[in-house]
Amino acid sequence: MSNLSVTNVGIVAIGRNEGARLVRCLASLRTHLPATVPIVYIDSGSTDGSVAEAKSQDVEIVNLDMSVPFTGARARNAGFARLVDKFPNVEGVQFIDGDCELLPGWIAAATNFLNQHPQHAVVFGRLRERFPEASRYNQIADLEWAAPVGEADACGGISLMRTVAFKAAGGFNPALICGEEPELCIRLRRLGWKIYCIDADMALHDIDMHRFGQWWKRSVRGGWAVAQGSDMYGQAAERYKYKEHISGWLWGVLLPVGALLTARMSNGITLVLLAIAYTLQIVRIYQARQRRGNTARQSLLYAFFCVVSKVPQAIGQGKYWINRWQNKPAQLIEYKSSNA
Repeated sequence: MSNLSVTNVGIVAIGRNEGARLVRCLASLRTHLPATVPIVYIDSGSTDGSVAEAKSQDVEIVNLDMSVPFTGARARNAGFARLVDKFPNVEGVQFIDGDCELLPGWIAAATNFLNQHPQHAVVFGRLRERFPEASRYNQIADLEWAAPVGEADACGGISLMRTVAFKAAGGFNPALICGEEPELCIRLRRLGWKIYCIDADMALHDIDMHRFGQWWKRSVRGGWAVAQGSDMYGQAAERYKYKEHISGWLWGVLLPVGALLTARMSNGITLVLLAIAYTLQIVRIYQARQRRGNTARQSLLYAFFCVVSKVPQAIGQGKYWINRWQNKPAQLIEYKSSNA
């Protein structure tokens, strides 16, 4: 297996109407990487000048065929195919989204780790929100990105992968509208590969979320990913998303609906019990986040929204199962605004 270095790594960036976020993304790649590193940008029907911006940065551009339903998985696969076709000597591919900025030193740290650990196919590091103080939703995302350092079952969309492993696994599943990275990681691990999170800053992310409705839609999308993941692998050895799937139905539907239906006959006692149950869940998650080193404020914020998210999660799960029952193609659940 060839050694990885900055000289034989390529970049696949995907975006759709990212505006100024894409400008920062491409600028970070050009600033922190040698000019010889190939960059492929996959645009998914942008109408905000993203393609023109990419052209001005002299990167390889793939305009995704939007007559076929869009998914991030499909975009990344298209970018990978163009990258290895035009640059066959590429041994590793750094996937990045157009709303992210690659940080200096990341590629060197990631390739160094993979060279020392040939059994690992994927490496990722600390993803941070660019403006965590801008809204409570940005801060929640920043807390979510803080994955524990060490062996991992899955990575996110920002990661460095060996091209040989990506090819062997068949790439991302283009039919998945979300959760495609953990699903790929399951197939990689079944092939004997490993995934690791190293203690290094990887990229800045700009979720740009300022409204409750955006957070709600993102949580609905998360529920879809939970249901689909459990449907695909919940009964397999991985038991992937099985517990989360049950938890969504329990806390998002069964307990609140049951409490409401029996509220009158119990003189409101079931509603009190429901409030106590939710409070205990918040306390449990709060304590877990404090053990991970979060402040009291961060822990409370994360715990509260984690419990509240069970309702939109259950809605997302329901949407998935109804869609599956009707045998309809999945439609992307978008939550971000197109302005930068």
